[in-house]
Amino acid sequence: MHYQYKTKGTCSRLIDFDLENGIVSNVRFVSGCNGNLKGIGRLVEGRKASEIAELLKGTDCGGRGTSCPDQLAKALEAALAQQA
Repeated sequence: MHYQYKTKGTCSRLIDFDLENGIVSNVRFVSGCNGNLKGIGRLVEGRKASEIAELLKGTDCGGRGTSCPDQLAKALEAALAQQA
């Protein structure tokens, strides 16, 4: 299933991703640090959403209290909750 998550408190504005049987694919961030966010997308490709969320949750960027990786963790948790 395809998901879109509107980010809060980050340079990126939106995260697009697919989630099938708990596995993440096709992660794409809209805006933000292009190279870093493409790298995150590649690193999480084909991994379990629950593992990714646990690993990235709480990552801070510049004292904002969140970051693009943290927002991805929140997006995945929301998608998993929606599927449950």
